[in-house]
Amino acid sequence: MYYIYSRKSKYTGKGESIENQVEICKEYLFSHIHDIDEKDIVVYEDEGFSAKNLERPMFKKMIADSKKQKVDYIVCYRLDRISRNVSDFSSLITDLNNRNISFVSVKEQFDTSTPMGRAMMYIASVFAQLERETIAERIRDNMLMLAKTGRWLGGTAPTGYESEKIQQVLDDGKTKQMFKLKIIPDEAELIKFIFKKFIETNSLTKVETYLIQNHVKTKNGRDFSRFAVKNILENPVYMIADENAFKFFSDRGVEFADEEGIKNKFNGKYGVMSYNKTLQTDGKATKTRDIKDWIVSVGKHEGIISSNDWIHVQENLAQNSSKSYRKPKSNIALLSGLLFCGSCGHYMRPKLSKRKNQDGEYIYSYLCELKEKSRCHNCQMKNPNGNILDKVVCEEIKKLAMDNSEFLRDINKAKKEISMQSENYGDEISNIDKSFQKIEKEISSLVKALVNASNTPAQKYITDNINTLDDEKNKLLKRKEEIENLLKNQDLSQIDFDNLKNTALSFSKSFDEMDLEQKRAALRTLINKVIWDGENVHVYLFGMESDKLLSDSFNLIEPQCEDTKRDFNASQEFEQIFVRYFY
Repeated sequence: MYYIYSRKSKYTGKGESIENQVEICKEYLFSHIHDIDEKDIVVYEDEGFSAKNLERPMFKKMIADSKKQKVDYIVCYRLDRISRNVSDFSSLITDLNNRNISFVSVKEQFDTSTPMGRAMMYIASVFAQLERETIAERIRDNMLMLAKTGRWLGGTAPTGYESEKIQQVLDDGKTKQMFKLKIIPDEAELIKFIFKKFIETNSLTKVETYLIQNHVKTKNGRDFSRFAVKNILENPVYMIADENAFKFFSDRGVEFADEEGIKNKFNGKYGVMSYNKTLQTDGKATKTRDIKDWIVSVGKHEGIISSNDWIHVQENLAQNSSKSYRKPKSNIALLSGLLFCGSCGHYMRPKLSKRKNQDGEYIYSYLCELKEKSRCHNCQMKNPNGNILDKVVCEEIKKLAMDNSEFLRDINKAKKEISMQSENYGDEISNIDKSFQKIEKEISSLVKALVNASNTPAQKYITDNINTLDDEKNKLLKRKEEIENLLKNQDLSQIDFDNLKNTALSFSKSFDEMDLEQKRAALRTLINKVIWDGENVHVYLFGMESDKLLSDSFNLIEPQCEDTKRDFNASQEFEQIFVRYFY
């Protein structure tokens, strides 16, 4: 077997595309190895992944596959398609050599089946890593230069500000277009209020609850979460850059953009700008860096929060974080992630208690996310008993796979309808092909007639007729393409129905022997979503068209809402729960 690996950081549609890399590697194999067949080549493609490490899905699959079957060569277009990290690359080559698998880089003409090829490969990988580190250093230098200007580098402006275009005169007298942050008065007042509320309560949850109860939305029109509040409180952009702010950053070893005379710029006139604050993955901020890795400068925008208040908030956040208790993630709820509140549309999360039922299971209920965050202010949905709800839904779904069940009948009916429709589409394609051939013959005849009718009045009419027939031909081709796409989708639908049927049968036979994660996976294959309306549970299955009453009565938990009460423990029995399923 011969493996080809190709990678590109992002799709561009040109240059060293995945397709071009694969073709070049195939050409190499066919020209250098005798008696090779196309079926002996396996291609692995990763698009949208960088070479900073080997954590790429298809690369990992390729290595795993190479351990299961005999592989002679792994070929790539260029060395940096594999990795720019010397350590990773060295480990990979050692592993391949130990398993007698040769590695070839087509562009550099390296072949690890020879000693010289192995030596040159290591040298090239060193330079690849050097290039990566040089690029990173250059980016940081550029960031330092940009930070000196105090400009806003673009992207979504933080709440309280908008991006404003300005003209800046450079040292050489030239003008350059830049951006700075400009205060939005109403949003700035909201920022002041959030800081004030946190200082009063010393609680992210209480600030979140207040904002939700009063229908205060984020810049994107969503409810505030604890994380959104925390991001605002931790953002130094709001702090007024004064002597106190300078001392705060200096004491923590922060790098300033302009070391010379930077202290004088912290004069209380402007706000703080921070750069290199987050780790980026695929262009998105994924994690906040340690503060000592930040680059700080004085911006050109007006600060909103005094340095004393901002620093006080950071101290409280750090204190709360060190004292916070992180309970273990032991979620036994099966419908978690599938269950929605019928009143507000938010997720219903499992709420575990310390009590156990008669079967020795911890008792849990499902609680609406909005209800919990707003302390019953914005939603008063009753909490269903999670143990019973999960059990009833599972028992009823097991019945779906029984012989002659309505579920299986509907699946077979849907498959039959799709099959009949496919036959009709097949007939239509056959008719299109016949019409197409007829038009082709007519056009061919008209083209011959056109030669004889050159420079005569008939020439125009023949040309118009040809154009009309050509339009009809293009319409037929377009319709044929549409039908072929529909047929492909129908083939997938047939597969989906078969998978659905097989999952249901497997669910019925082996559900009780599955572990927790297997049960969840099986439920997610059959169930699209579940909605609790306070009295009835509606289960939306994939592929169903009819409604059916499935369950008997069982007990529920009904909380008595109090704005000041955090833990909703009051319970009461309800009459019935109806489980329905829909397409």
